[in-house]
Amino acid sequence: MSVSSGVGMPAVDGHRLKPMFSAALSWLRQHQETVNALNVFPVPDGDTGTNMTLTMTSAWDEIADLEESHVGRLMSKLAHGALMGARGNSGVILSQILRGFAYGVDGHGTLTPATLASAMRVAADTAYKGVVRPVEGTILTVAREMSEEAVAAAQETDDLLRAMERVVERGRASVARTPSLLPVLRQAGVVDSGGQGLLVIFEGMLRHMQGLPVEDLVVQEVELSQLHAHAQPEGAGLLEFDEAYPYDVQFIVMGEGLDVEAIRSGIEAMGDCPLTVGDPSAVKVHVHVADPGKPISFGSLFGSVRDVVVEDMRVQYEAYSATREVLQASRSAPAVPVALLASEEKPNISVVVVSTGRGLADVFRSLGATAIVEGGQTMNPSTAQILDAVAGAASDQVIVLPNNKNVLMAAQQAAEVSSKRVMVVPTSSLPQGVAALLALDQTASLEENAAAMAESAAEVVTGEVTQATRDVQINGLHVKEGDAIGLLEDELVVDAQSYDEAVRWLLAAADLDGRELVTLYFGEQVTEVDAQALAEALSEEYEDLEFEVVAGGQPYYPYILSIE
Repeated sequence: MSVSSGVGMPAVDGHRLKPMFSAALSWLRQHQETVNALNVFPVPDGDTGTNMTLTMTSAWDEIADLEESHVGRLMSKLAHGALMGARGNSGVILSQILRGFAYGVDGHGTLTPATLASAMRVAADTAYKGVVRPVEGTILTVAREMSEEAVAAAQETDDLLRAMERVVERGRASVARTPSLLPVLRQAGVVDSGGQGLLVIFEGMLRHMQGLPVEDLVVQEVELSQLHAHAQPEGAGLLEFDEAYPYDVQFIVMGEGLDVEAIRSGIEAMGDCPLTVGDPSAVKVHVHVADPGKPISFGSLFGSVRDVVVEDMRVQYEAYSATREVLQASRSAPAVPVALLASEEKPNISVVVVSTGRGLADVFRSLGATAIVEGGQTMNPSTAQILDAVAGAASDQVIVLPNNKNVLMAAQQAAEVSSKRVMVVPTSSLPQGVAALLALDQTASLEENAAAMAESAAEVVTGEVTQATRDVQINGLHVKEGDAIGLLEDELVVDAQSYDEAVRWLLAAADLDGRELVTLYFGEQVTEVDAQALAEALSEEYEDLEFEVVAGGQPYYPYILSIE
């Protein structure tokens, strides 16, 4: 049982709710690595804690300078920030929980046990609706059971502090129960990481209410920069631009009663690739212009302009052109010529790709990718980053290749709020993304391309080799920290002593019937000489298979295998 402060608290207004979220963010930041460590498989991409922290940071940034006593209006702003900054599946689900919470307190000036119950009920419902196939034993279960306790508490007490104590108590019990609901958690000996992250957020809020110390309540920029160390700046990687509008400008207009349509119409008249989304309290602006000062000055007429980013796309394109390489020049494929990117002709369909590693980025560019959003394993891009890449594409029809299961929901969320026609092809690996892009046909419709690209991606088998981050017994394997391990279609199947051995065991575990080509994308930890030597040795072992070696440059994963 938790210890109550003994001081009744019937309600809080926006001024008192705001520091509760500051405390929640601080508590989450302190437990970020603990949440990260709760990954089922011992791979170096346990990033649930990081994704939830970055999502909460974006939410906090929306209200950090806001003096708002009305709970409903405060939560609306916070939810908008979470939506734009959501990263990874856990971050997207968290943004949906906060969005539902905001819906539940809409029109309410204070948070009471009754409004808390309503907000948490709507939050859980919204989160469940946001997931195509909800799974119990996850953050969804924890959100639902905490909401059930909030409803029960509201019927028995008018003390918000006591209601929150009960919610957190139920949350702890719910998190502890997740392994009994999800066998893979029980097998790995961990609780659900997303559920634990949600519990930490509510624990932080409760600690503030109880008057217990929560370190570092104010978010420091230096620490945030560490979180973003591997993140690509929003809007980076865009390859297409009109020479008449060489500057990429992004900013947020903050205020009250903002005329979103007036801002949108003004921005649209200024340049190319305009994007204006938001609500009367915050408007996100993106546009390509000749004079970067013009949209910024225009935005300042409506409210406070913040988070200004100005990039010279000519410099970006020159850097891109200097490093571009063509993948497998001898292979015939219906790829869009790279020259198209620099021509005046705009493609019918633009393709935004999420990728990591310089070599793999060059591969996607050579195959006709319009924009590369840096991210994937260990650092998932935010909804806003994907949305900015979509907005920067020259065409009004865009296909997004997330290339990672943990990026899919953010990509889908970006597609939903974009003003363009956007379809997400649910690629779950980088090899699937390459196969999908090879199927792009600029003469076909958006829908036809999405279907063909999804079909092409599904034909590829993906293997990944990395280093175990902890000891675990799972899938009949006794893995030790530091072992070379192999995953086949996201399933841990190999425990080995070396990366080369892991590759061999992956091929032995894969169904190679009808397969002809294996591409080895080697990462930062492997030299080209070693990768070529491995490919030559494998060619002798598998006479019916052709092996190709490509410098992927990806971190953490020495080898990624594409089996076609």
